[in-house]
Amino acid sequence: MIPYSRQSIDKKDIAQVARVLRSDLITQGPAVQKLEKALCRYAGSRYAVVLSSGTAALHAAYTAAGFSKDDEVITSPITFLATTNAALYCGAKPVFVDVEKETGNINADLIQENISKKTKGIVPVHFAGHSCDMEKISRIARKNKLIVIEDAAHALGAQYKGKKIGCCRYSDMTVLSFHPVKSITTGEGGAVLTNEKKYYEKLLMFRHHGVTRNGKLYKTKGMSNVPWYYEMQTLGYNYRLTDLQCALGISQLKKLNTFIQKRRNLARQYSQVFRNNPFFDLPVEKNDAHSSWHLYSIRFKNKDITMKKEIFNLLRKNGLGVQVHYIPVYLQPFYQQLGYQKGLCPMAEDFYARELSIPLFASMTLSQKRKVLNILSILKKYIRR
Repeated sequence: MIPYSRQSIDKKDIAQVARVLRSDLITQGPAVQKLEKALCRYAGSRYAVVLSSGTAALHAAYTAAGFSKDDEVITSPITFLATTNAALYCGAKPVFVDVEKETGNINADLIQENISKKTKGIVPVHFAGHSCDMEKISRIARKNKLIVIEDAAHALGAQYKGKKIGCCRYSDMTVLSFHPVKSITTGEGGAVLTNEKKYYEKLLMFRHHGVTRNGKLYKTKGMSNVPWYYEMQTLGYNYRLTDLQCALGISQLKKLNTFIQKRRNLARQYSQVFRNNPFFDLPVEKNDAHSSWHLYSIRFKNKDITMKKEIFNLLRKNGLGVQVHYIPVYLQPFYQQLGYQKGLCPMAEDFYARELSIPLFASMTLSQKRKVLNILSILKKYIRR
């Protein structure tokens, strides 16, 4: 089975992890800060804080932003559950705004009409690695004094208007994921990038039980210079990323540009082969975006879910680990219990009904690529019936 995506691990990655295993510090050692500095250099942000998962990174960012009970957070329904679950962790209410037909990204033109007195922030999701219209979103946020947190779990290595996603030019924070199907991996892991020191300091404490040892930040009379002293300033979590994982991340990050170029080359080949086909629409890349191509997401012209299920099963049976991204979050039973109803975002529901992600990853071999193209020829014949 050829998966829709997978990690790309080589001997250099393994050697770096083995080096840490032979060292004295395998949890919180020098590799943590080394990875954080490398992420800053790559993306162009001032600060980076790595955490145990992309979900932990979202939770940390939302908490640092002050999302809390009775706040509303505007975001997209075409995303993984973690984007909105993390808002619920904080007591905030997700407000779903419909998506663009071509990209699956939040439709920036619909954001303003969904802003209320309770709105605290906007969380645009860069679906499949293609940037949202961040300049417009930033303009809306400034006008309404809202916080912007980019969910860039798909988009490490992507660019918008010539700048790397993660530079936070149009946002307060950017959240990354290092799950094995993402641009780089640490097994599980994530990060928050920001240019604001106040957020950076909150993030550091939040991932470590709300604890600080920095007497310059939190002075306690008579104790700030005692070497063993630490204090808990807020309620935090154990969301730390280990040195083992960071060693892998550092090694992976050195190859990120190569990974992205391989993904882009494969996406270009797919688009050439399937251009002008009468059965499904291809993903797009707008002029101001440079996608990381986390997914190659086709959309059937026929909206028949039954047909899509049959095609999905047929492709799986023939060795393609295709996937669907995503069921709109508010259609999940848990969210239905919260009062969200079908029909809330018609374009998102239409996108879900048509979408199918086919295999695309950096370590894809020539034989795997040929197999994908050959099997998808079955798809054409099947739809033609």
